[in-house]
Amino acid sequence: MQSQELFFDADLVLPLLAGVASGLLIGIERGWTQRGRASGTRVAGIRTFTLIGGMGALSALIALKTSALIAAVLLAGIVAGLVALFLRGNGDPERRDATTMVAAMVALALGLMAGAGYPSFAIAGAALASFILAMRKQSHGFLDRLTSEEMQAIARYGVLTLAVLPFLPDAQYGPYDAWNPFRLWLVVLLITGFSIAGYVANRVVGEKRGTIVTAMIGGAYSSTAVTAALSTRLANRESGPFATGISLASAIMYLRVMLLSLVIAPDVCWPLTKLLALPAVMAFAATAVAWRFETASTGAPGAISKRPFALLPAMVFLLAVAGASLLVNWAQAEFGSAGGGLSLFIAGSFDVDAATVAYSALPSGAVPVRIAALALAGTVAVNMAFKTAITFANAHWSKGRTAVLALISSQAVLLVVLAADAIAQFA
Repeated sequence: MQSQELFFDADLVLPLLAGVASGLLIGIERGWTQRGRASGTRVAGIRTFTLIGGMGALSALIALKTSALIAAVLLAGIVAGLVALFLRGNGDPERRDATTMVAAMVALALGLMAGAGYPSFAIAGAALASFILAMRKQSHGFLDRLTSEEMQAIARYGVLTLAVLPFLPDAQYGPYDAWNPFRLWLVVLLITGFSIAGYVANRVVGEKRGTIVTAMIGGAYSSTAVTAALSTRLANRESGPFATGISLASAIMYLRVMLLSLVIAPDVCWPLTKLLALPAVMAFAATAVAWRFETASTGAPGAISKRPFALLPAMVFLLAVAGASLLVNWAQAEFGSAGGGLSLFIAGSFDVDAATVAYSALPSGAVPVRIAALALAGTVAVNMAFKTAITFANAHWSKGRTAVLALISSQAVLLVVLAADAIAQFA
């Protein structure tokens, strides 16, 4: 009776099946990869990997239910056998398949995880391992096309992201508690990240479509960061419709603000949409004009950048953000509620969404809806002016005039709409 209960115990059967499934997933890929080899030359295939995964799960179950020593002996035997197969290498060291041996170790570890009570993680890990193994051709092709400058850029971005960011404190420091090192460094990562994304997109789908893709994705997150990244490329006379990208990111920003207000502050959505609709239309029209101008240009094509990103422009932008943050906190500390409007406009120059979120957190009726809509649209105007200044500072008039004019055209329409609404409310 006990043996029957043991056999049908789900706590034993399911982990064992998960271990077998994990090995099977990896074994399918390894077997397919080695399908062209002659019989007897394959180190391990679908059957071997399935058994390895099952043995991993069985070893974990034995360690938990009966004897850890027996499980250790089983594992040692499996590992020794795998190492022996690798060292044998069919008598030819050049034919030793390190990937298959490592994959077998992974299958064994995933089997152990399944047997230890984490079957879902084991199967997910096996699926991920199979995907990585199946991407051999693509990953090797990617490395073959990678230049030394691109490799250095990946390494640098890895340092900025993984070796610096995790160790920065997420707390307020400095005068008026104005600076948060963690969030300020995120600004650097954002600028450099969009620059790298644009570079990669240009390499993958071409300079024209790559820039547009970057602007569309970036505009849905931070049009200011996209502007900083693309205006730097304009300054370097690189090839690509960067003015179009700058204008498109801002056009999408209008849509993002209206959508965000619908989600988190629906009471202000319609009044805000009435203020932003016409400037948004103008922004898309300016984007179309910029696109036609840049794609129809008969001048010599600009150089394609050899540097996926430059750190200096991102650091300059970081200093600007830090300065504005100090000014915002100073205004609030010195003038109290009277400085709230100034703080809102300054903060909006960098992050329009922050102003919308701040409004949504206010008590209902604290600010009249039409006045709130006017204030939020005003932060958009300040943000547009700030992006125009960034573009002019980075690319100057000679290289950035198309982008500057595209931004100014939308901004001018927005200012006219805001002035008309303000007169209607307060006259």
